[in-house]
Amino acid sequence: MQNKDAEREEMRAAGAEGGEEGLPAASRAPAVQGGGDEAKVRAAEGAPDLRYKDKKEVCKGGVLGFFIGLAVIVPGVSGSAVAIIFRLYDKLLYALGNILRRFSACVRFLLPVAVGLVIGFALGFFAVQQLIDVAMFAVVGLFAGLMLGAFPAVADEVKGEKRTPARVALFFAGLAVPVAVSLLSVFAAPDARALEGLQWYHYLLFVVLGYVVAVTQVVPGLSATAILMTAGWFTPLMQSVSLTYWGQNPAVFAVYACLAVGFVLGLVTFSKALTGLFAKRRKPAFFAIAGLSLGSVLTMFFNPEIYAVYLSWGSEPFAAQLAAGIALFFVGAAFSYLFVRYERKKGPRA
Repeated sequence: MQNKDAEREEMRAAGAEGGEEGLPAASRAPAVQGGGDEAKVRAAEGAPDLRYKDKKEVCKGGVLGFFIGLAVIVPGVSGSAVAIIFRLYDKLLYALGNILRRFSACVRFLLPVAVGLVIGFALGFFAVQQLIDVAMFAVVGLFAGLMLGAFPAVADEVKGEKRTPARVALFFAGLAVPVAVSLLSVFAAPDARALEGLQWYHYLLFVVLGYVVAVTQVVPGLSATAILMTAGWFTPLMQSVSLTYWGQNPAVFAVYACLAVGFVLGLVTFSKALTGLFAKRRKPAFFAIAGLSLGSVLTMFFNPEIYAVYLSWGSEPFAAQLAAGIALFFVGAAFSYLFVRYERKKGPRA
């Protein structure tokens, strides 16, 4: 009897070492071997688990990428705000900032996002852009509603936090940034620039511009479109995407390459910087992000493209487009807010 009790004690002790009660550590060696090192790295760094739990989460990663790609085309659309709703924001930042150090895990997480990004950009360029040409205010109304309905997900990050003067100042500073960029893009942006006859320093400028565009993809509320418009490069870059233009000016591929280099550098370095900032000052940072997110909704209704639409209303009928835009705004806001509420029911953020 004593021998059996002793044997049971040994089994329990072995089970504790193996991480599962009643099983000896030796019998669980393969499972520990497969994921133990990864878990130890995450535990040591406080890093997020980048594994998708199921196909539904994989689809969320794809939808996130879709909005990131769409953000390059539609002013004010924020892929980062979508990441916050889906509870993937911290994982996205970590995966981008640590892709060289934990390549395999980060790439597995980013692959669905990358696929969605390509689809979002292609659909935005070939379909949404066409809709914008036909009924811009209606399309903007829909996307502005989607972004406004998503705002409570960003506000949840600072819910219940103390509103100190410094934090309130950060919120209003964040609110002012996209508004200022929008005003510059409407009233102080240069005329559309040319992509022909560029000098060497222009290519360095495109690296910097690619970096700034990357920053807009990881900071909610900043618009890549507004930045490109402010710099005067949005229209020429959009118009350059055609077989005819590529045949006439093949040097434009060097422009794309410089933008891509800056974009990748920006994603990796700025994501890593934000991860470090959130580790130390998460709540104050999110007060600024909340302001940025709200400001971006305002700027969707005030940028060079939509401003041109307003000017045209003086000589063209606009009642139908105005009504459609208002209706779609409320539809988009209701849809995304209901989704935020659905995500809230799943419990605390990962």
